Amino acid sequence: MILTETAHAKINLYLHVTGRRDDGYHLLDSLAVFAGAADTLSFSPDAGALSLSVGGPFGAGLSTGATDDNLVMRAARLLAEEAGRAPTGALTLEKALPVASGIGGGSADAAAALRLLQRAWDVAVPEERLFELAEKLGADVPVCLAQRSARMGGVGERLDPAPALPDCGMILVNCGLGVSTPAVFRARDGGFSEAPALPAAWANAAEMATDLSRLHNDLEAAACALCPTIRDVLAAIDALPGCLLSRMSGSGATCFGIFDTPEAARRAAGQLSALTPARSWWVWAGGLAGRQKTSESRPAA
Repeated sequence: MILTETAHAKINLYLHVTGRRDDGYHLLDSLAVFAGAADTLSFSPDAGALSLSVGGPFGAGLSTGATDDNLVMRAARLLAEEAGRAPTGALTLEKALPVASGIGGGSADAAAALRLLQRAWDVAVPEERLFELAEKLGADVPVCLAQRSARMGGVGERLDPAPALPDCGMILVNCGLGVSTPAVFRARDGGFSEAPALPAAWANAAEMATDLSRLHNDLEAAACALCPTIRDVLAAIDALPGCLLSRMSGSGATCFGIFDTPEAARRAAGQLSALTPARSWWVWAGGLAGRQKTSESRPAA
């Protein structure tokens, strides 16, 4: 029987760099949400050694695990080691999200592998321990493991409840140019930002966008300096009818726009796709996935 897991895009609605540890890692405060856009990871039982094949519009050139640079295979091997078993079976990754684009695609894929292989191999790893394994794989993997909105702190390992989110629409746009996360951090100019106070809930998308407009992405200016096309993307999103807020996610280069409804976002995406400079861009529009709907939601970890 073939089993599947979706790996949803992770969007940073704001991202403040709040400090720096002695080991050089930056401390962050961010509100992470998940869009409907997703990769798909499938598993087929096979008695042989674990394998990975990659397809989809963004699958070309991705490692399939011969080396240790593929997060899906690293996650699989880590879980197998934890469970005390040999990693077996055939994994297939349908890569629908742009690579190295600031929306946590690789981290989401690794988290999907942990969830999927727990079921496929019938291994029970306590939730707390599973989050510890996720943290070993990367700063964004723990939040992607739960795939629900959360406030991220530390280097990404501390997860607290997000405000209750309204139903809203979102557009994601990637210009097709990659930016290096280490290069963006090196290029960042300025000091550190405070972690803001957030409400328990937002009544609607306009209220949420108004509050978020007072915050920022501390990496956006540096990413735009390295990849000026990001500014063009942001301007194009901001000019769309009904756009309440436009901003870059993570270290870039994917940018997002917030709209009242998923339908409004889809209409705006249709207009954007008709623009000459946007025809070669990746564009997705729809609603949020895994949003917290009540302020009493428990922490993501």
